[in-house]
Amino acid sequence: MNAEKYTQKALEALEASQAQAVERDHAYIAPEHLFYALLEQEGGLIGSLFGKMNIDTGRLQEAADRVLNAMPRVTGGQVYASRELEKVINFAEKVAARMKDEYLSVEHLMLALFEYPTPALKKLFAEQGLDKEAFMKTLASVRNFRVTNDNPEDTVDALSKYGTDLVERARSGKMDPVIGRDNEIRSLIRILSRKTKNNPVLIGDPGVGKTAIAEGLAQRILKGDVPDGLKEKTIFSLDMGALIAGAKYRGEFEERLKAVLEQIRKSEGRIILFIDELHLIVGAGKTEGSMDAG
Repeated sequence: MNAEKYTQKALEALEASQAQAVERDHAYIAPEHLFYALLEQEGGLIGSLFGKMNIDTGRLQEAADRVLNAMPRVTGGQVYASRELEKVINFAEKVAARMKDEYLSVEHLMLALFEYPTPALKKLFAEQGLDKEAFMKTLASVRNFRVTNDNPEDTVDALSKYGTDLVERARSGKMDPVIGRDNEIRSLIRILSRKTKNNPVLIGDPGVGKTAIAEGLAQRILKGDVPDGLKEKTIFSLDMGALIAGAKYRGEFEERLKAVLEQIRKSEGRIILFIDELHLIVGAGKTEGSMDAG
């Protein structure tokens, strides 16, 4: 095992597996500990993927906890990795190589758990409706890159992480009605319906209601009150603050932005991207420590 070729999240999961075994007085670290650690990761990819599969992750974590509680307890002695866990890790490395990834990530570990489940995990997967094929299909829908750095989770399902689906917000009733913006919304629809030069820019002082115009369009799309060419579209509002936050180096920001754009490209025209605070990308006069990404 070459730890330098593991992503940060993968190493965290393995460390958390050991911590779980020690905390529960288990003699060895088993695949069950690893599965629980992957589920427990805050903002982790595996829990997010299971959520997209319509799995109740809270219930799943409780079931995984019960599996760990049923394992025999011992006192004293040093915990070690079981043969079953070593087999899972070895297979995860093969999965990473097969996917032409430079680093082993959490999804490789999860795929290995599906391939070599212990009897307890096999039973748990069956009871909770966890299926390897469904997992791979869901993973493919959000993974549009090879793992070439040790923190790839920043770019998985980037649109959901750094943006908001305005049409979905309108559908769930979380958006106030937009009043008095009919002219601007009609202009927006007209520009978006062009074959060329169809990228409108909303200009105005902060607080005048630029975002409200995009929200008004989302509400019209939901009602079907738009031309046929826009009826199947959705609007994602990109949060530039979230996109830039935590990106210590310019390359990190660029990787996130590339992941967003790649997801939009794969939607084959279904997604309209609304970039709030556009000047953070193109603004001039960037100084050290500023929010400007340009």
